[in-house]
Formats: sequence, C-alpha cells, structure tokens
Amino acid sequence: MATATTNDEEYDRAKAVKHFDDSKIGVKGLVDSGITTIPRFFVHPPEILSDLKPGSALGSEPDFIPAIDLAGVESDHRRAVIVEQIRRASSTLGFFQIVNHGVPLGVLDRTMASIKGFYEQPTDIKAQLYRREMVTGVSYFSNLDLYHSKAASWRDTLQIRLGPKVVDVDQIPEIFRKELIEWDREIKRLGELLAGLLCEGLGVEAKRLKEMTCLEGRAMVGNCYPYCPQPDLTVGLAYHTDPGVLTVVQQDHVGGLQVKYGGGCVDVKPIPGALVINIGDLLQIISNDDEYKSAEHRVLANLKNEARVSMALFFNPGNREDLYGPLPELTSPEKPAIYRQFTLTDFMNRFFGKELDGKSLINYYKL
Repeated sequence: MATATTNDEEYDRAKAVKHFDDSKIGVKGLVDSGITTIPRFFVHPPEILSDLKPGSALGSEPDFIPAIDLAGVESDHRRAVIVEQIRRASSTLGFFQIVNHGVPLGVLDRTMASIKGFYEQPTDIKAQLYRREMVTGVSYFSNLDLYHSKAASWRDTLQIRLGPKVVDVDQIPEIFRKELIEWDREIKRLGELLAGLLCEGLGVEAKRLKEMTCLEGRAMVGNCYPYCPQPDLTVGLAYHTDPGVLTVVQQDHVGGLQVKYGGGCVDVKPIPGALVINIGDLLQIISNDDEYKSAEHRVLANLKNEARVSMALFFNPGNREDLYGPLPELTSPEKPAIYRQFTLTDFMNRFFGKELDGKSLINYYKL
C-alpha cells in the first residue's frame, strides 16, 4: 500500500482502511514489504503531532516517573512507606514503576522474547489469527479503534483473554504458550499485592478490590510498534486512558511511552527488570477522585530499526452486571459521590465503541 496522492474528493478512506484490515498483514507486514511512506489513513492531524519534536517531553530525568522499591513490603514499617509512595504517585501522575517486585526476571525475559518471536513470524502464519472478535479468547489485529478513529496508529496488537473465563490453552499459539501461562501466574500474584497496597492508600480494607472481583477480569495485550518510515506523521498509540482498574506493563528497552502531565508529557524511561503500573478509569471512579487518577498516555511512533514490543495485563472486574461506582466508605454528605453507578458491560461497551480519545469515557459517568 502506498501513500495516497490523490485529492480529498478521490480518496476513499473507509475503503483504504477496509482493504488494509482485510489484507491481515498488519503494520508489521507493511514494514516487512519495504514501504517507505505510510498509508494516508495513518497520518494524524497537525494538532496531534505538534508536540512530537525531539526533546518535547517535560521529564527527561529517569526518576520523574518514580521507581518504587517493593523490597520488604511485608514488614510494617516498609509497607507504610511503600503505601505512601504509591498513593502519592497514583494521585499525581497516575503512573509509577516498581522494582524488586518478586516476578523473576527470567520469567519476564522469556515471555518478552516469545512475544517478539510471534511478531517475527512470517505474515501468512500470523494472518491465521487475524481477527477482531474474541470468540476464541485469542485475537491479533491492527488498531483496536481502526474503524472509529480519525487516524490509525502505527502498531499491531495481540490479545489473550485470561479471566474470568480463561482461554482454552490449545488456542494460545505454541510459540509463547508456556511462557505466557507462567507470566500470567506471576503478574496475577503481583496484581493482588498492588491492589492491597492501593486499598490501604485509600484507607479501606486491603481486600476490598479483590472482594469486588476487580482482579478477576484479566486480558494480556502484546503490542508491537515496528519501525516507522515517517514517525513525524503518526503515533504508535494515541493519547488515551485505560478503562479498567489497574494495568501492569512490561516494556522492552526501546522506549517511547509518554504520560500527559501539566502542559506537556513525561517520558517513562525503561528500567531493566522494572514493571510500569498505571491507574485505570474504573479505579479513579471507585476512589471517587479522592486519591487516584487515571492518566492519559501515548506511545511515539518508533524511529528505530528494531521493533518496540510491550506487554500489558489489564485487571478488570469479573462480574460484568454488578454495579460499580465510588466506594460508599469514601463518600459522605460533605463529599458526595461525583460519579453515578453503572454496569461493567455498559462501561466496556462504551469504551470499545469509540476511538481512543483521552478521558471522554470517565467524564460520561460524572454526575
């Protein structure tokens, strides 16, 4: 596919998008084909691209996004310190990194290598999994919001459903099956620890989020950001917030993740062995804006010859028809609920039915 050179009256964007999607080659396939210009529907408007210039990030220091050491989290003194560090980061940036988190580095390295291996497979092999629906619990596609967004982003996505209804193991591609199962077990354990610490930061029972099934809905997403021949015209992932409760992200060394902060953005510098944690919209609502804020974040288009790969585990409630909203213990006549209650089904349907566009989802539920 080549960049369109015809005028607006001759260009049929919907047709071009469908042709790309039907080809099942993804962005990685475009790059592997040797293109030197990006298809027109990947080009973002100037206002989106205005701050992509090198050095535009506000935070270039590695510790602008705090790296919180979880060593000693079971001791009372260290736990109190860690809870306060997490509370502070979650209420300001909505992002932090963790080290000494207990997930073996070998597990992280093996799983990342296996996901990269998936993306390095021939296009025709990956195309067998290319689908947008999650009937089997496994899907591979380009751009979740491809048909809703004003411009596509330069990435491909692999998605695996891990809970509450666990994907049939035989449906998981063999190239990363064993590694993913081990990785999920470790990240699930870490998620329970983090949920407890976040609850303590709110001043509620440590098991409160777990009792609300907030850790049962789990989905792994492995994003691939191949080399982009025109990184000044597009992004790897547009600004958005995650809809769920909590996200645990494993970056590789390439970098490109940025968090919106103040009037600009902050780089999330890769730290060997660290995991990135960010607050989701649902946790902001549950906390009634009392402490925790979800943060808009994006990924720059990759200008390096090496593809950037990241893995994320999204934690969501398992009971889709229960009502969710601010915790009753965090509301009072002096501080009433500022969000209405809703079902997770309604919440997620709204998320998947729109483009990735900042905090419009959470704002919809404000009273």
